[in-house]
Amino acid sequence: MKLIKHLANLGYGSRREVSQLLRAGWFTDEHGTALDENCVQSHECIRFRGEMLDPPAPLVIMLHKPIGYTCSRDEDGDLIYDLLPPRFAKRLPTLSSVGRLDKDTSGLLLLTDDGKFLHRIIHPKSKCRKCYRVTLDRPLEGTEAEVFASGSLMLHGERGPLLPAEMRIESPQIAFIDLLEGRYHQVRRMFAAVGNHVTALERLSIGSLNLPIDLPVGEWRVLSPQEIASITS
Repeated sequence: MKLIKHLANLGYGSRREVSQLLRAGWFTDEHGTALDENCVQSHECIRFRGEMLDPPAPLVIMLHKPIGYTCSRDEDGDLIYDLLPPRFAKRLPTLSSVGRLDKDTSGLLLLTDDGKFLHRIIHPKSKCRKCYRVTLDRPLEGTEAEVFASGSLMLHGERGPLLPAEMRIESPQIAFIDLLEGRYHQVRRMFAAVGNHVTALERLSIGSLNLPIDLPVGEWRVLSPQEIASITS
């Protein structure tokens, strides 16, 4: 791939803008030598204003989603994409969230430009396990775990019952729940079906990938190939 197209696909500007930045000396090799559009350089050796380039496609990002942000590109208010560098919005292929967390849910969210990876995670047949920490309005009654694990719970408007879900109790009003599917507002609707109300919801893991305790809310990082493989292993 030609250098200008490669840099444009990474979101550093349109091809015309990238060409102008090259002529201005903003792209260099690792030794600081300015590049021109005819240079042949490996991705790892190119610098933008002295910094390494963003990773090329396929890319998977882990984001610690805050409450109040929407997993959308075209809604009003704060969007998850506002938490990423502005140039990420110009990348080709486009970055998309792997499933969604609603505005009032925080925690682990993945974004990727790899369509095959995205569908492998969200497709119902994958049964990729996702763990949530749930805070409730009222104390648990003690029968919820059995109901959720039965595989017979029907939510309003759904055509089939939910897959069995595992629940573990931390305290009378806090529980962990593992899902093998991702229906619309599923956790909130499950607890509503047994007469309770979710006041706080946080996703802690997807597959074998856990939300790191050292990743601050609103921050993100690129996943390693080993981490990506662990999600579906």
